[in-house]
Amino acid sequence: MSNLIVRCAKPVASLLLLATACSTRYEDSPTQRIDVYDGFETPGLSKAWETTGFVPGGVTMQTEIARSGRSALKIVVHSRDKFEAGINGDNDSERAELKEARRLMSKENVTYEQSFSVFFPTDFPIVRTRLVIAQWKQQCPERGNCENDCPVVSIRYASGVLKITHQTGAVQKSLFKVNDDLRGKWIDFRFQTRFSTNANGRILAWLNDRQVVDYTGVNAYPESAATGYPIPSRFYFRMGLYRDVMAEPMTIYIDEYRKSQLPDD
Repeated sequence: MSNLIVRCAKPVASLLLLATACSTRYEDSPTQRIDVYDGFETPGLSKAWETTGFVPGGVTMQTEIARSGRSALKIVVHSRDKFEAGINGDNDSERAELKEARRLMSKENVTYEQSFSVFFPTDFPIVRTRLVIAQWKQQCPERGNCENDCPVVSIRYASGVLKITHQTGAVQKSLFKVNDDLRGKWIDFRFQTRFSTNANGRILAWLNDRQVVDYTGVNAYPESAATGYPIPSRFYFRMGLYRDVMAEPMTIYIDEYRKSQLPDD
């Protein structure tokens, strides 16, 4: 595994989501355990997702390709879709992403399991352009000096290589990578995460039922006035297409999303 010095583009403050759910269960009660399933089977908007961010037509329901059931999400990004200029030397970016609802964000030192399936079409472009298809971000207050930080965990796909990465500082750590041709097939991801500024943080990951990551240690940015992160922090999840600007469009499909809170150790 290799380490890479990385600077990340400033995240878009709001993301537009168009997702549907077979069932979504949650309440505002702080004692309510998160238990969400979204099979993307109905045309209505699910409360599991926020409603800001991608251009009209960027996320649609379709029935030609599905992991299970009748339908799945089709996500398309074109050049300059939800464009954001880079800051501090970062590249310009564009995106079409889903973001989980605020009340479903992960709490610090609580363990969660999330799973979802992704399909890359056979003609998906193999390019060097930075592309993130899923990411867990530590929530930064609006206009905070942590706003430009990289995701603490992400799934990246560039030059035909899929990586799971972890970052809580200037160095991006590669936890897993594979350069098999992943196009034309469904890829099943499953993660167990417990975000912490202490040594009890965990990141477990499975790819098509094969465990590929088993990480224990700090997996959140420090929380202080200097970093801008509150104590304790919250962490939100996004998935879709987030990339540096390029001319060629990209399309992926997403299905069978689940998130649940696991019992305390």
